[in-house]
Amino acid sequence: MRRALLWAGVALAVLAVLAGAYQVDEFLASNAHFILAGSADVTVEGIVYAPRAEVVGAFARDFGRSVYLMPLAERRRNLLGIDWVRDATVSRRWPNRVAVRIFERTPIVFAVLPGVTSKGWAVSETALIDADGVILRPPARGRFSLPVLFGVSRQEAPEERRERVRRAFEMIREVQAYTGQISEIDVSDPENLTITEVAEGRPLRLRLGNRNYLPRLGNFLSHYPDIGRRLPNARTFDLRLDDHITAQDGAANGR
Repeated sequence: MRRALLWAGVALAVLAVLAGAYQVDEFLASNAHFILAGSADVTVEGIVYAPRAEVVGAFARDFGRSVYLMPLAERRRNLLGIDWVRDATVSRRWPNRVAVRIFERTPIVFAVLPGVTSKGWAVSETALIDADGVILRPPARGRFSLPVLFGVSRQEAPEERRERVRRAFEMIREVQAYTGQISEIDVSDPENLTITEVAEGRPLRLRLGNRNYLPRLGNFLSHYPDIGRRLPNARTFDLRLDDHITAQDGAANGR
């Protein structure tokens, strides 16, 4: 009998806790103090180029509802769908506000993306791309001094585009001292990166291969004053053989 009374007491206590939790849940979900009224109640930090309207718009379905009901993980996924957003945090600020922290992507190149119109005409689009190969819309206000990348497209698989951009990024990091002179990078062949380098006021196409970018480029630039005098019309050079420069135009024998 005593054991039965004990279990009955435990059951009543559990029911009381559950009832209390239900009441708290209902209170948080329906009380007007916790209602997210609109965009003014969404605080956003960290954005420079990401469109604020799109960031706040990710919470549009939560306006007029309690912040208690907001699915934080889902809203973070919504934010990660915005091209400029690399990462994001979302948190409730009781009683009725939301705090968002955005970590933006950093563009490393401009990209000329080929495309085709509905009428079959070839067109091109200019965009920005970060080190992960993510295509970023140029912001309304923003000034970037970056090389132009050729050889990637929207139509290719993201993994393939990421690999091509990775090759370009590795090259940029390795030849950092010369990046101000590089105007174009062509990754159409990821095993043979081709850059357009300005030397002595001349735009030159240099085939660098897939490794040893810095020694190959440095070797070429150190010898170019002499090469330019001997081959003034040469504009394309193959540097894929270390310590060996081949002019591919502008001379009968460019070695």
